[in-house]
Amino acid sequence: MITKEQILEALKGVEDPEIHRSVVELDMVRNIEINEDHVRLEIVLTIQGCPLKATIGQDVEKALKAIGAKEVDLTFGSMTDEERAALAEKLHGNKNTVSLNPQKGSPLLAPDSKTKFIAVTSGKGGVGKSTVSVNLAVALARTGKKVGLIDADIYGFSVPDMMGIEFRPTVIDNVILPVERFGVRVMSMGFFVEDNTPVIWRGPMLGKMLKNFFEEVHWGELDYLVLDLPPGTGDMALDVHSTIPQSKEIIVTTPHATAAFVAARAGTMALKTNHEIIGVVENMSYFECESGKREYIFGKDGGRKLAEELNTELIAQIPIGAPDREDEEEFAPSVYPQGSVTGEIYQQLAQKIIEKA
Repeated sequence: MITKEQILEALKGVEDPEIHRSVVELDMVRNIEINEDHVRLEIVLTIQGCPLKATIGQDVEKALKAIGAKEVDLTFGSMTDEERAALAEKLHGNKNTVSLNPQKGSPLLAPDSKTKFIAVTSGKGGVGKSTVSVNLAVALARTGKKVGLIDADIYGFSVPDMMGIEFRPTVIDNVILPVERFGVRVMSMGFFVEDNTPVIWRGPMLGKMLKNFFEEVHWGELDYLVLDLPPGTGDMALDVHSTIPQSKEIIVTTPHATAAFVAARAGTMALKTNHEIIGVVENMSYFECESGKREYIFGKDGGRKLAEELNTELIAQIPIGAPDREDEEEFAPSVYPQGSVTGEIYQQLAQKIIEKA
């Protein structure tokens, strides 16, 4: 007969998808009952109506059937306010969790942090910078890396919609748990704005939001944190350069000469603030017809000339085209499926980032 000890040992491998720690370690497993090969138990969620309840349930059932349970009867409860407070305190004590004490700051920004920061920027809007940010983050996650994505484009936030995210982050006693999609932990101003309301903020408030994204979000361990910056060289870009001096940058442009000319300003800003430019991504490079012929709708060589001007390299050329909508369950408006032509270009880009960053 299965024992309680065997059940707890098996469930140590089941993680809360938001907190990324074992349901056993988080004391979410309660009221275990065993009747030969029939197991009953309760999983106590951090909040009632947790959007990832189904995922946790599937993982628990799979783990228990792997040790011989023929039938698993699973019920769900939710933590009390006191239990959530105790969990928040436990998270604060974890060295891999951000602290709410601004004097301590975020461990992601500590000198011994192993997280690599990739800032994606452009000289102007409309060149597909956010599309590149989203697909680069997803491509890095597909290689097995632990990846976070900050939608730092406060005025033009679009990442949640582009990734098909339909729910908001969980908050446990002022600790924000980023939303995870396609293996990427996401944080965006869009999660905190009602009905697409415009954000009317000035520089100091923008800097505070960026600081909050680091200090009040439970990121856990990350290999890479991708930042989708606003276009241009304004306050948010300056805050990123001062807050994350170790960040490296990707400049996004289109082949059009004017777009490349404007993008050079963002690149020059990075160089003047001693930030390494990993390379230039030329988006909307061409349109490939069914015959295989390429049409250069926005001209040619803008990305190559920009890379030469910034003394870096052209690391990707992304064609024009929307993602295929074959898999409705996994579909997101701007995420290219793995194995698609454009998806493979992003995988190659991710590999270059891993080699260069």
